[in-house]
Amino acid sequence: MSDGSVQQWQSQPAVPLLEEQRVGEILAAVPERRHWRYRPRRVGMVWRSRTFRLAAVFTVLALCGLAILALVRDQTGTQGFLVGLGLAVLPVPLLLAAFRWLDRVDPGPWRNVLFAFAWGAFAAALVAILANSFATRWIATTTADPSNADTLGATVIAPVVEESAKAAAVLLIFLFRRREFNGIVDGVVIAGITASGFAFTENILYLGNAFGQDQQIGTAGVVSVTAATFFVRAVMSPFAHPLFTVLTGIGFGLAAASARRRRVRRVLLPLLGLVLAMGMHSLWNGSAVFSPYGFYAVYAVFMVPVFGLVTWLAIWSRRRELRTLAAELPAYAAAGWLSPAEPLALSSMRARGLARDAARRQYAVAARGSRAIPYRAGWSPGAAPGPAPWPSAQTAPQAVAQTAAQVEAAAKAQGKAAAQAVAEYESFATSLASLRLQARRGAAGPDFTARELELLHHLWQRREVAAPALTYAAQAAGLLRPHRLPSPPYARPFPPHAQYGAYRNAPAPGPGYNPYLLPQQPPH
Repeated sequence: MSDGSVQQWQSQPAVPLLEEQRVGEILAAVPERRHWRYRPRRVGMVWRSRTFRLAAVFTVLALCGLAILALVRDQTGTQGFLVGLGLAVLPVPLLLAAFRWLDRVDPGPWRNVLFAFAWGAFAAALVAILANSFATRWIATTTADPSNADTLGATVIAPVVEESAKAAAVLLIFLFRRREFNGIVDGVVIAGITASGFAFTENILYLGNAFGQDQQIGTAGVVSVTAATFFVRAVMSPFAHPLFTVLTGIGFGLAAASARRRRVRRVLLPLLGLVLAMGMHSLWNGSAVFSPYGFYAVYAVFMVPVFGLVTWLAIWSRRRELRTLAAELPAYAAAGWLSPAEPLALSSMRARGLARDAARRQYAVAARGSRAIPYRAGWSPGAAPGPAPWPSAQTAPQAVAQTAAQVEAAAKAQGKAAAQAVAEYESFATSLASLRLQARRGAAGPDFTARELELLHHLWQRREVAAPALTYAAQAAGLLRPHRLPSPPYARPFPPHAQYGAYRNAPAPGPGYNPYLLPQQPPH
């Protein structure tokens, strides 16, 4: 144990720890939700149904997708649409991978990622193309100056419409997925993925039109308009749209981290971020309109420094999430919920990976060294593992190979389940630290105790697998300074892994079982 972890115990947190006097009794008395006999009736409130909301969102996004793709195809033609689609897909994996890497500490659910990308690619793009076209035609008709209408449309109308449409996705997740929106990193990720979807659809339009121009003038290859457009939009500035909308996401992230009593701040910060996004978008669009070299000047003098600044802020926020784990979790270690080394391991991405790999190897090795095959045909979770059907002298070598294959399959399943349990443990511990930080700032809701209880229950279910793995990872990563490192992969024999998948679907505690009974002394 390091001296730093001991010193962290001595600082008492401002938020009280969970009172666990009757937790075991309550959990034993209340069945799981799927076993409820009496459920609340929702008469006349169909829109509150989760299935109805999912169906409504999917339908709206699907209709928007069909409409925007039809409009783009109408403007570019079939060949131009297919060429633009093929080229526009290329930068998308890079953008999504970058934002998911940024969100590795406390990754948000994939449903938020898919919703944000679909909203940007379909809904926001549809609103933008319709509103921009209508506004440009109205200005041209009113002023009788088409060139001036195009300039105003690009520098004034388009930034306001497009950034507002993209910000709507961030606002919806902020309002309806509030538990999954905790700070700057979440705002940056959601805003960036939304803008990536918007840029994807916009690139299809621009690249498809460029391909049509090449067909008309007969150019091809490196000197074509399509190649030049692809270089500018997908190589030089793939982060342009994400960079604009990220400013809005930062505003929402700061609002999410603010105390609930600061209502004015929680409203003004997102609006300020939206205004900055519109201004930056307007400057970017106007750079190519007012001067032939304005694009390069704005790109070098303004866009690159701002991109570097926003990138630094995002990475700093990601590291701050790790520091939050090191600062908040020792309170639970002091109370006995965690082992002393776990806060150190959980605050290191390298140690997290080592813990998952160590658990996977240890359980796989344990499964290969045993004659019992608990996952053979006919076995059910909770049943005692029986002996493997070893081949007799009359069996052919195929039976031996089949038995070895079963052992190997069971070993991989054991290792995968253990690694998944450690990964889930890390995710729940990160959420617990974030929840405690929100409570310290006054940003937590009235259900703080219930959420804390739920997270601690999930941690306790996986503790037998994850705690030794994280302790070993802290030592292997050099976060502790023991006199002698343990022999890999663990310092002590690993507890047997009795049930595959038991950490996701553990049975409800029976009468007399209290997993929340704290030890008298912190574990050593």
